[in-house]
Amino acid sequence: MSSYYIWTIGCQMNKADSADLAARLDDLGFIPAETVDEADVVVVNSCVVRQSAENRVLAKLDSLARPKRLRPEMTIALMGCMVGPEADELMRRFPHVDAFVSPGRASELVEIASRRPVDRIVVHEAPSRPPCAYVTVIEGCDNFCSYCIVPYRRGRERSREMKEVLLQLEELVAGGVREVTLLGQNVNSYGHDLPGGPDLADLLGEVNAVSGLERIRFLTSHPKDMSDRLIQAVGSLSKVCEVVSLPVQAGDDDVLRAMGRGYTSRFYRELVERMRDEIPGVALSTDVVVGFPGETDEQYRRTLDLLSGVRFDSLHIAAYSPRPGTAAAETLEDSVPLSVKKARLREAEELQRGIAAEINGRLLGHSVEVLVEGEKQGKWHGRTRTGKLVFFRQDADCLGQLVDVRITKTSPWSLQGDVSRHRHEG
Repeated sequence: MSSYYIWTIGCQMNKADSADLAARLDDLGFIPAETVDEADVVVVNSCVVRQSAENRVLAKLDSLARPKRLRPEMTIALMGCMVGPEADELMRRFPHVDAFVSPGRASELVEIASRRPVDRIVVHEAPSRPPCAYVTVIEGCDNFCSYCIVPYRRGRERSREMKEVLLQLEELVAGGVREVTLLGQNVNSYGHDLPGGPDLADLLGEVNAVSGLERIRFLTSHPKDMSDRLIQAVGSLSKVCEVVSLPVQAGDDDVLRAMGRGYTSRFYRELVERMRDEIPGVALSTDVVVGFPGETDEQYRRTLDLLSGVRFDSLHIAAYSPRPGTAAAETLEDSVPLSVKKARLREAEELQRGIAAEINGRLLGHSVEVLVEGEKQGKWHGRTRTGKLVFFRQDADCLGQLVDVRITKTSPWSLQGDVSRHRHEG
């Protein structure tokens, strides 16, 4: 029986692509392998948004040369954003890789795999499906932020028809999925390219009516496209979770302009105020880049001021690294020393650590609703509606169940507690 192993790094879009590829390979009769050494087909799903991610992909590809020498019949494929229009350099550097597949072309990988001898089976025990799933609703991006390679690798925005999305959701729910995250590089521009011009608020309303689904999330949102209508939908639809990922990237207007973000710091702060008025208890996460070309210490301090003022529940922060082919890499000097970038990153992380500790600390002694996603090292884990990670002990199998957990311990990154009651059976 043929088997596959998929290694994934990067955004939730990549995770969704890998999950889709795995499902297609399962349909062909392949089974998932625990390690590379056990696999007949090995797929590396790549990300190049940050230099650190690219370095990990390169190291992973290098590590596959030896298994390929030992088992030449193994098929190795690279997919994802590392595969641009010209893959000649990658082909020269990694001669042991058999296929190079750009984003959105997973079907070609399935075709390659299907040409291998596959032992088909009639009956087998289906694996337990995780209760949470990612569903891509819009591909690509039209924003062309000066530092970002995504539009050049994933192309312009292309929305999926609403009926197609709903059909996939119904199939997922029938298979045990209880929470779905609707994905897009810029998810809140969904529908602008479809006949009739539905928007994300329309889609959320339709998804909210899907029977058996308990929770709905969406990401990632661009601040300039976070409409009042969408905010109202999040605040009023019962299944849509009170959590929004809203990358700000910087707190200084000149830096935001150089990034090509299309909004000001004041616009962003006022948007947050409207969201908090319309969505009680909303949790906000954001992304920040420090050390953008030309960023002065004063400009960086404005980013810290924004983080202190808005007080995000979670923050993903990265030091700027030039991406070849982007406007910033071609036209701006990477002028901020690496040591300064690292110092700024550490300071911002420490600030966020304190903010998150205080926000999470308010939950001590309170009960929260948790959708159980899995078990690790003797503890079950899941997330609240606002996306907070919770660990608890329970003897019985509660995968996919909604449980109330009374919080007994908090930290900036997660919560721990005791089960008070089960809300619904999975």
